[in-house]
Amino acid sequence: MTNLSKKLTALGFVLSALAVSACNTVEGAGKDIQQTGQAIEETAEETNDGDPNTP
Repeated sequence: MTNLSKKLTALGFVLSALAVSACNTVEGAGKDIQQTGQAIEETAEETNDGDPNTP
């Protein structure tokens, strides 16, 4: 796992923890988790170097 992957994973866990702790309902938790996933996906796409072999 590369250094960037480790940082993105850690960021994802932190954002997930914050999202879950701020939820009042199960529906709210689902929305927060979905938004966190989208943010992680966007960050990963922005840092992608275009090499399909990059993990």
